[in-house]
Amino acid sequence: MHSNTEDSEYQEFVEVDPTGRYGRYNEILGKGSSKTVYRAFDEYEGIEVAWNQVKLNDFLQSPEDLERLYCEIHLLKTLKHKNIMKFYSSWVDISKRKINFVTEMFTSGTLRQYRQKHRRVNIRAVKHWCRQILSGLLYLHSHDPPIIHRDLKCDNIFVNGNQGEVKIGDLGLAAILRKPQADHCVGTPEFMAPEVYEEAYNELVDIYSFGMCVLEMVTFEYPYSE
Repeated sequence: MHSNTEDSEYQEFVEVDPTGRYGRYNEILGKGSSKTVYRAFDEYEGIEVAWNQVKLNDFLQSPEDLERLYCEIHLLKTLKHKNIMKFYSSWVDISKRKINFVTEMFTSGTLRQYRQKHRRVNIRAVKHWCRQILSGLLYLHSHDPPIIHRDLKCDNIFVNGNQGEVKIGDLGLAAILRKPQADHCVGTPEFMAPEVYEEAYNELVDIYSFGMCVLEMVTFEYPYSE
């Protein structure tokens, strides 16, 4: 009888990456308009990871687009900072028209979810989160040329609640999903600095978005929700 309960706990992989290192479970951790995140496992390290699947939009047709995409992804793998989400591996699945990438997994989801769940937070904790976000941004912006997130918001900041650890994630996703033709506007309108619409912007747009994140952390509301 006892073995039955153990069997019910065991999950089979529904998909394995090309190297055979990462296996994906059929359990969704999060879902966005163009991205689904599944629970997965790194067999080499014996750790749980997040398997992100992004639909390859039809605009990724030309070799130049794919080339740009590979460059973006290569860049993400080189980033090493305690407040930037770790990026382990990626590959394109042409048959399913999806791009997969494996990142570290977070115990408490996004900062937005975390904040909604834990309503009573001292300003000291909020400051602690803010310092970590700024530390991550400083790291990105200190690159030459600066790496601009372009879509920073509480939904893209992830939390390990047991450590009080906050990390910036979904980097490069804005660029991956950017359609080269029609609209260049990438990001979430409420969090975007006005100059992003003009297309002439620099890394300061992330600081504007950071301000909006702070606003949301303190008020629990999406900026401009009124």
